[in-house]
Formats: sequence, structure tokens, C-alpha cells
Amino acid sequence: MDARDDAVIRPDTGGERGAERTRTEVEDESGRRPFMRGIMIHSLLARGIPFEDAFRTAHEVRDRLRGQAVVKRAELARMVGELLGDAAARSPEERSLRGPAPLMVSGGGRRHPFSKGLLSQSLLAAAIDPNDAFDVARALELELFERGVREIDRRELRRLAYETLSRRIGPRVATRYLVWRRFQEPDRPVILLLGGATGSGKTALALEVAHRLGIHRVLSTDSIRQVMRIVLSHDLAPALHASSYDAWKVLPTPGIPGDPVIRGFLAQANTVSVGVRAMMDRAVSENASLILDGVSIVPGMIDLSKYAETAHVIFLVVATLSPDAFRARFAARGRDAAGRPPHRYLEHLEPILRIQDHFLELADRHGIPIVDNDSFERSVLSILRHVTETLRKKVTVDVASLL
Repeated sequence: MDARDDAVIRPDTGGERGAERTRTEVEDESGRRPFMRGIMIHSLLARGIPFEDAFRTAHEVRDRLRGQAVVKRAELARMVGELLGDAAARSPEERSLRGPAPLMVSGGGRRHPFSKGLLSQSLLAAAIDPNDAFDVARALELELFERGVREIDRRELRRLAYETLSRRIGPRVATRYLVWRRFQEPDRPVILLLGGATGSGKTALALEVAHRLGIHRVLSTDSIRQVMRIVLSHDLAPALHASSYDAWKVLPTPGIPGDPVIRGFLAQANTVSVGVRAMMDRAVSENASLILDGVSIVPGMIDLSKYAETAHVIFLVVATLSPDAFRARFAARGRDAAGRPPHRYLEHLEPILRIQDHFLELADRHGIPIVDNDSFERSVLSILRHVTETLRKKVTVDVASLL
């Protein structure tokens, strides 16, 4: 059988004869533990050894130890190094085999196992590629294993993460990581507002940015509008019961000068902005960071000065400047959500683009940065950089105090 067929690692029972065979125990200064192929394979994989090499080595070690009651860990490590040969030489940091005891992180009266996944997740706030974040987390883990560290304080882990980031990617990126760590336990919440026309990609960006920053509250003005529709009837707020690009059709004000599409869009946004302010006020009262996205988040419509002393509000406008990119995104919406057929948006592309042009004019007038969402990953990194750089300017960046 090919080694890949046994990718699910199971305890070594030795088949039907397992109960009759003496199980080998591995001895070190902490005592004895049963030797298990699954644990060895997992340990080798965690240190960068390819699966085929880890699988083969664990099986050969098992065969060599057959019938042996006890083996010293140092002898086991020597045996593994001998069997790995070139594979170990390719990764010098992997040459010493350690036991399965996890590295523990302590702080705040709690202890939990170290996780590369959690560390790399926190590193994403520095606006780096997820692959780079995982590489940094893995390099840090390997360094701690090589030093024989069994437990590390949370602040010391943060310091080492900062130093590893600074060394491998750059000090500015490392500082962004520290800045966001500082604002994860804030004296006031971070509120990120992403406004933009229908189809610009705001919601997808909001969800991904929230994931990378570890923000758990994400809300779209579509949801706010849906709730308000239940409270306010069509007669009371007709624009609320239409889409942003055709709200003008239900306004009882024909003949008023100006673009009717923009007038209807602004009427709807003005009503929904009441709910937006309510969500922002709640985030402040609960000191909980929040990301809000939607077509009803319009530059100049919400008085942000009200939150100057109670929240860190960051406003960005998301745009898709290429009409072809708009069409492609609407087609994708149709594939992903049966309730949002692409033809509905494509038929209204012209008024949607007019609304976007108005967004761009307002953003320019009010000094709101614009994210051209031509590439999802680039847009995510751009938003992350803007958030952390904006927050960095709000605090005195003393690296020592942030560690």
C-alpha cells in the first residue's frame, strides 16, 4: 500500500498481535511514554519533514525497536537522524527530535497551547500575505523548539513575533503588528466604515478584513435597511423599500432639478444612516470594535466628529473603476446567490455607475481615501495597511511600551 493511503495517523497497535507484543517506552528526564508511530509522524511533520520521509522513518524506527522495552530519547533522536539522512540535512533545524509535549503560552492567569494558526492569524493585521504570516509563525515555533522552550509568557511571544517580523519582512510591518495588538484591548473601539456603490465588493472585503483583524462584529447596511423596512411602511419611507439605484422611481417629487438617481439614492441613504449611527453608538457603549459596510455609508452624511473622543472611526470608499470588472462581479453574484440574479444588476449598471461617480466626488470633497477594488487580495492588504497606519498616528509608537 502507498504511504499516502495511511494519511490518517492512528495509534500503533501492531494489528491482531498488538496485545501480545511488548510496547516500547521512550525515556527522558520527565519519565517514560509509550512509543507511537502516529506521534512521531506528527512531530516530524511539524518540523517540516515531508510526509513520505516522516512516514517511512516512523515505520523503520518501529521495526528497529520491536521487542525492546525501553529506549532513551537521545538514542531515539540519533536513530531518527540516521534514518532521515538527506531529509534532515535539508532542514538543519529539524535534526533534533523532541517529545510531543506542547509549548504553552501563559499570561493573564491562563495557559494554553501555542498555535501556529493563531499566531499567523494575529500577524495578518500587519497587512502581509497569509503565506508570509504562516512562515513567520513557523519560524518562530522552530526557534522556540530549538531553544528547548516549554512555556513562554504572552508578552515575550509578542516580542519575539515582532523581532521575527522585523528581521524577515521589515520594521514598518512589524510595528503595524504591534499597533493592532495594542488596539485589540482598546480604551475605545475601532469602527471601520466601508462605503461604496452596489457591486463594488464592500461586503466581501469587510468579511476578510474582519477575519484578519480578529473583529467579530461585521454588519451591512442591507441588514439595517431590511430591519427598518419592517418598522417603516412604504408610505412613510418609500425610498427604503427600493434598491439604491431605483429608489428615485418611488419618490413623490418629480420635476426637482438634479439627477433623480442620485436624489433617490441619497434619500434612501439618509434614512438608513439613522440605523448606522445607532450601530456605531452601540459599539461605543459596549467598547466593541465594528466593521460596517454598505451603499448607505455616504461621505459627509454622518457627523464623525461626534465620535472623536469615543471611538477610532476609519472611513474608506470602495470602488470598482472598471465597468468590465463590475459585470464580472455581478455574474459571480448570480452564480453564488440564487436570490441575486446577475441580469437584475446588469440592467441597472448605468445608474449604479452614476452612484459610484457621486461616491467618488463626495470622497474627494471630504478627504475620504478610495480603494480601487481591482484585485481582492491587494484591496484587503490596502485596507489593513490604512487601518494600522491610521491607528499608528493616533498613538505614540514606543515599541518598548507596545511589547
